[in-house]
Formats: sequence, structure tokens, C-alpha cells
Amino acid sequence: MENLNSFEWNRQFFHIFLGIAIVALLLYDFIDKKIILIIIITGIIISYLSKKINIPVIYNLLEIFERKEDIKKFPGKGIIFYFIGAYAALLLFPKDIAMASIMVLALGDSVSHLYGLHYGKIKHPFSKTKFLEGTIAGIIFGFIGAFVFLPWWDALLASFAAMIVEAVEIKIGTQQVEDNLIVPFVAGAAVWLVRII
Repeated sequence: MENLNSFEWNRQFFHIFLGIAIVALLLYDFIDKKIILIIIITGIIISYLSKKINIPVIYNLLEIFERKEDIKKFPGKGIIFYFIGAYAALLLFPKDIAMASIMVLALGDSVSHLYGLHYGKIKHPFSKTKFLEGTIAGIIFGFIGAFVFLPWWDALLASFAAMIVEAVEIKIGTQQVEDNLIVPFVAGAAVWLVRII
């Protein structure tokens, strides 16, 4: 259990750092949508090659941050979908909403997972594996992240909507849909829909 906890801490702290780094680089125009798309394509190529050979450094990073089943089936799945989620948000929503959505993914999703895993006691009504305490912690931290870019009511809506949907295990066939896609999309869509209404 200690190894699992250490592994999840590593994963989720990397998740937080990655989201904040993407937002900071976008904010100061060091990267844009095109560069994120290039990163996604490069990531998919590296993932494909990683199934065939152990690429130095890449393989070491996969062992630290990737779940064992994903290393075999889809190396780098989490990070690739993270960038796809960020790219989709930038493509679909105005920049302030997109940035807030990425922050909800970075802080809300990671904190909900860690807090639920370590301190959760009340099973979530919509999930067999998640805890209500984790969702509440995720809403709070997602709100803090989104509030950097949005008014408080929009930030709260983005975080609340994303964390409620994040707790639901959405499947297409037998495959569970990636949180890294769902969270920024729902966060952004909720605010965007309220704005156009």
C-alpha cells in the first residue's frame, strides 16, 4: 500500500505541475495551440515506439509516472490525453475559460484523487472507487485554480460541474473515458453555456 501511495503521490504531483506549467507557458506566449498539437503527435509516435522498444529516459519516466497496465497497452496514455484535454479546451473555448479549465484539471482532479485515496471514508454515490471527501476537496482546489482566470461564480461552476462528472465512471463500450478529457471539457462547457444563455 505504501508503494501504491508513493506512486500515486508522484503521479498526481506531476499532474499538478504539468497543468500549471502548461497554463504559465500559454499565459506568457511561450507555447500555443500549434505547439500543443505537435507535442500530442510526438507523444503518440513515442508511445507507439515505446511498445516496441525501451527508449532510454522515456522508459524510466514511464516506470515512475505510468500505471503498469498502461505501459504495456498505451505507454504515456495519461500525459497524451492530458495534452489532448488542454488542446480541446483551447480549441473550443475563449482563452480565459480554457485556462481555467486546465487549472481545474491540474488542481481539482489531482487533489480529488489524492484526498479521496488517503482520507476518504464516505463512498461516492456515483462511483465504486471514489470518495465524497475527494470530490469536495477537488471542487475547492479546482475553484481556486479557476478563480485565477474567472469571476468567482464562473470558477465555482466550472469546478463543481467538472468534479461531479469526474466522479462518474463514463464508459464507451468496455473502455473508461479519460478524466483528462472529461474534466477540462465539462469545466469549460459549463461556463461557456451559462455565458451564452
